[in-house]
Amino acid sequence: MSILDAFDSNPESILSPTHIANPVENCPETFVVTFKENVIDLIRQNYGAEEISFMGAGGIRVPVYRFRYAGKWLGCYHTLLGGPASVGLLEEMLVKGAKKILMFGSCGTLDESLSAGHLILPSEAYRDEGTSYHYMPPSDYVEIATAPRLKAILDGLGIPCVMGRVWTTDAFYRETADHCRKRREEGCIAVEMECASMAACSRFRGAEFYQFLYAADCVAETVWEARLLGKMPASGWEKYLRIALEAAIRL
Repeated sequence: MSILDAFDSNPESILSPTHIANPVENCPETFVVTFKENVIDLIRQNYGAEEISFMGAGGIRVPVYRFRYAGKWLGCYHTLLGGPASVGLLEEMLVKGAKKILMFGSCGTLDESLSAGHLILPSEAYRDEGTSYHYMPPSDYVEIATAPRLKAILDGLGIPCVMGRVWTTDAFYRETADHCRKRREEGCIAVEMECASMAACSRFRGAEFYQFLYAADCVAETVWEARLLGKMPASGWEKYLRIALEAAIRL
């Protein structure tokens, strides 16, 4: 037996997210999800976000907030790195009442022509991780069916972006030159760690998953370029947050 045999179409599992989480009164349907605590701080400071619940992943307390933006209620939380952790939180959040998830964060570009900060919308994600195989039958890629809608929204806002395949990996220290070459040959333009997992779980649970990424570092050639990785100024976080909020109220 291998990971390719992991999918079971039975929706019932011995440990269910409903054993851990409960529905939350007045929970927004649309959530903005970030990997950065300082983005949550911006939302709290600028939009008066209030804590309505929390999630617990491996003993880490993850607050769940709601706030009003442009007259609409939205939710937000700080997710964790990698497919298993991000999907664990997603499972709990869907029980609490979320129906639409917009995740944004950084990625490594596989195309050196994409400048630092360039926005990328995943259209498909290569499943080089383990989580997605528990939520859908085996395949090389999972389609991000919501990508065209998000692209239309960003186009309408005048936000430049490119849509393309991405590579979801569990092992960011094992992005070898040969692996990068193969993914580029298949049309992948970026590498990240959650898209395939989140998309597969959302499909299984009947939720809508949207994602945009901004190019940080570059692994297009045999030499790694840090570029924006770890150097994002506050103005950058504010810009990407505003894009996420404007898109979220239009989903």
